[in-house]
Amino acid sequence: MAKTLTLKNLPDALHARLAAAAKRHRRSLNNEAIVCLEAGLGSASPSVEQQLAEIRALRESLGPHSFDPAEIDAAKREGRP
Repeated sequence: MAKTLTLKNLPDALHARLAAAAKRHRRSLNNEAIVCLEAGLGSASPSVEQQLAEIRALRESLGPHSFDPAEIDAAKREGRP
């Protein structure tokens, strides 16, 4: 459900920048503020369960590998191509 947010004491310069961006993007001031908030806050982080599921799926897709610890150390020291 959508909520209402009222901003108080918004500096004039910030309001002017928001209004200019809204005009440039052909949006209302409200819609421009929403877009800016979404961009600034980023998308919601995936849950731990979602992250683990993605990691497990990636591991499954790679198949079984055995790496020698010395090879791993050498790769770290030399850099990757």
